[in-house]
Amino acid sequence: MTEATTEARKSFTDEELLARFTGTKRQPPGSQLLGFRMVRVSQADREVEVAFEATEQLTNPMKQIQGGYLCAMLDEVMSVACMVASGMTAVAPTVEMKTSFFRPALPGLIRGVGRVVRWGKTIAFTEGELVDDQGRTLARATGTAMPTPFARYKD
Repeated sequence: MTEATTEARKSFTDEELLARFTGTKRQPPGSQLLGFRMVRVSQADREVEVAFEATEQLTNPMKQIQGGYLCAMLDEVMSVACMVASGMTAVAPTVEMKTSFFRPALPGLIRGVGRVVRWGKTIAFTEGELVDDQGRTLARATGTAMPTPFARYKD
């Protein structure tokens, strides 16, 4: 991590970052579709926890959440973890992602955890996991992303 990134990370507490995410009026439409709500931020662990409210709009003919939407949720938690790991100085577009599905997901609350395993100058390694409201693992993913600086987050 560069000195500037480290300095930027010191400028927000976990609680302040959580408040920024929960209070934003600029949530992307894709996040809105997935029912994204930030629950926890840990800069020290480079980890975020998110709640998704999966609606029937996201289901397949078997009334289960379609796998592509689960991939989108995993991509979201891993990408947001990258933003947090950068001290809110970068986004990290996904370069590659592998997803394993363990059980069907049904409409309702889905919890997601995303973490950055390694943050480098040109590549970040990420992990994500989704669980249902009973704590059962639905899907897991690993990914690589490309850190890309952006203008500092402002409300």
